[in-house]
Amino acid sequence: MGKIKLRKTMKKIILTTLTIIFTLTLSFSQDLITKKSGDDIQAKVLEISANEIRYKKFDNLDGPIFIISKKDVLMIRYENGTKDIFNNDKEPENISSSIAKSSKDLFIQGQTDATQYYKGYKGAATGTLITGLVSPLLGLIPAIACSSTPPNDKNLNYPNPDLMKMSDYYDGYTHKAKKIKQGKVWRNWGIAFGVNLAAVLILSAGQQ
Repeated sequence: MGKIKLRKTMKKIILTTLTIIFTLTLSFSQDLITKKSGDDIQAKVLEISANEIRYKKFDNLDGPIFIISKKDVLMIRYENGTKDIFNNDKEPENISSSIAKSSKDLFIQGQTDATQYYKGYKGAATGTLITGLVSPLLGLIPAIACSSTPPNDKNLNYPNPDLMKMSDYYDGYTHKAKKIKQGKVWRNWGIAFGVNLAAVLILSAGQQ
């Protein structure tokens, strides 16, 4: 019995050690972009040009390529342990007007554009309404599922593909789009619940 317990203990120790090693390996296999605002971006840096940095988000390497202005970046720590520090306080003369905007301006513009252009919530909202009319309890399933997931990229309907490559604009647009989607989905569930409640009250009054 003692040998069996010892073997189980050893297996646990080995598995725990391997898990720690894997986690540490994974954490050091990414580049870290530190913005002047203090925010960190876990990324895979693809290209650094005179005015901008192109990268992919580390948790979505098959996703879109993002662009960030070098003037907004303080430092990049690479996966091999080296780092680049950017002290370019002077504004580049030939930088585009879109990239020249501050991170906050790009985020706000993304939210504003999403309010105007994002219409991809209609399928989720309509499905929730129909299911909710059948049964409000059943309607909770699509309502929760649809409101908890971010909008699909193909449904974002963004007006400018170049702006969507900039992380701050992308974050602002997708954040607002998700909020819009959540609001429309739960509004339709509320309508379905109200219709069912009214029907129950009418039927109850008719039976009295």
